[in-house]
Amino acid sequence: MHRLIALLLLMTLMLPASHAKADDAYEEIAASAQSISAANFDSVRRGIEELAVSDDPRAAVVIGALNDSLLFANEDHTLVIQQPDGTYVDARTGSPLPDLTDDDVKSVRVNNAVRSAIDAALGSLQLFAADAPKRLQAASAVFTSHDPAALPALDKALAKETNADVKRRMEQAKAAALLYSPDAGQSDKLAAVATLKARGDQDARSVLSTLAGETGPVAEAAGAAVVSIDRVLQIWSLAQSVYYGVSLGSVLLLAAAGLAITFGVMGVINMAHGEMVMIGAYTTFVVQQLMHTYLPSLYDISLLIAIPMAFLVSGGIGVAVERSLIRWLYGRPLETLLATWGLSLVLQQVVRSLFGANNRDVDTPGWMSGAFQLGGLNLTWNRMYIIVFAFLVVAALMAALRYTPLGLRMRAVTQNRRMAAAMGIRTPWIDALTFGLGSGVAGIAGVALSQIDNVSPNLGQGYIIDSFMVVVFGGVGNLWGTTLGALTLGIVNKFLEPIAGAVLGKIVVLVLLILFVQRNPRGMFPLKGRAVET
Repeated sequence: MHRLIALLLLMTLMLPASHAKADDAYEEIAASAQSISAANFDSVRRGIEELAVSDDPRAAVVIGALNDSLLFANEDHTLVIQQPDGTYVDARTGSPLPDLTDDDVKSVRVNNAVRSAIDAALGSLQLFAADAPKRLQAASAVFTSHDPAALPALDKALAKETNADVKRRMEQAKAAALLYSPDAGQSDKLAAVATLKARGDQDARSVLSTLAGETGPVAEAAGAAVVSIDRVLQIWSLAQSVYYGVSLGSVLLLAAAGLAITFGVMGVINMAHGEMVMIGAYTTFVVQQLMHTYLPSLYDISLLIAIPMAFLVSGGIGVAVERSLIRWLYGRPLETLLATWGLSLVLQQVVRSLFGANNRDVDTPGWMSGAFQLGGLNLTWNRMYIIVFAFLVVAALMAALRYTPLGLRMRAVTQNRRMAAAMGIRTPWIDALTFGLGSGVAGIAGVALSQIDNVSPNLGQGYIIDSFMVVVFGGVGNLWGTTLGALTLGIVNKFLEPIAGAVLGKIVVLVLLILFVQRNPRGMFPLKGRAVET
């Protein structure tokens, strides 16, 4: 009966002018939607609300057609819906009406007020959708709108809901709507305040803060809830800053890990280390382009294939650089610094000549896209994967240095180069392989950075100074110190940025680092051996 009444009320929107002359209100509807009287609009609104809370499966179709301007009426005042092919079907039954033409129907016209009622009804109808994600999205939309008109639909949906997450979101939506309902009692509103306080996020605070200017028990409870939520949000904000700091620290760790090995074993100030990072990023771009052309079915794992390729390309270039340039400059730090700085300029220009000066797009795989919520934390998947990847790279490096023959020889050269040479270790080749290992790790860092930064010839320049800061702060050649130094500098940076700004924050960090190095010139975890003796 209610559905029939609702449909009849909606039919008042579309009476043709030829049948409306007996009633002034119908003439106003036919002439202009803006001239609908208040009484008629209330009737239409009530009809839409009745449809929104009905169990009629055609309710969503009818209101959706009205929303899309596809709802018409024929000469018998029957609701019909126009199909994509231009034909019509009965709105209530879905039965086709092949004999109906455009000349036989009149379009429904709505004004802004009616359209608002339609939007609310469409949101309410999704509360009864078969899919839980759709119901969850509808409950979130109702929470955002906090329209009291949705209360009947919410009550009906809550009575049927079996999914715990969806039910909780519906209860929160109902609480938000109750606070804006003039018919809700004080006890109901106090319970609604408690529900929103338990939710404890920024959206709940926004709803509660609208009661700040009012008086009474409900307003007092809302004010206390806002204070409580602010404390919780502050804690989550600190946790979010820590996460951003760890994220930045993982990026610095990737960029500095290879430099820590090179600088620690060889004592070479490699100003071209950032360009090895850049080469790794461009290797990722080339791998994606080749796979897109020749192996499109494996394109989604192109990033995984780019990791070993970047290591080999950057590591091979590193070995060539050491054998052709660095080997002649050992013991001459100023000449090494100038030579590697010049090499960085050459590598940048080579990349510009090959790929151009514009940024290159490196796609993010679907499994690295998006974000998820952990309490009050908003965690992006790409950053999360980079954090895990950084620690896996450092763990692999530590294992290689501890358990492989190359690692044993590298540690021997680090501790005492002359004794290592006397024991038969070919120190020149250890230097070359060490430089190649450090450059290869920098190339792996470029793969990760291609997901969060612009791939351009200047990519490495943004990380070279920070990489040296991490290495010096943690202790030259010590991977544990590099890891702790990267995380510390990353977290400190993220806590200083909101206070001092990004540029001034970096200056403060640099000043603090200078003061620390003056007191501890060998960093937090200094090594013993050649790095100290020289």
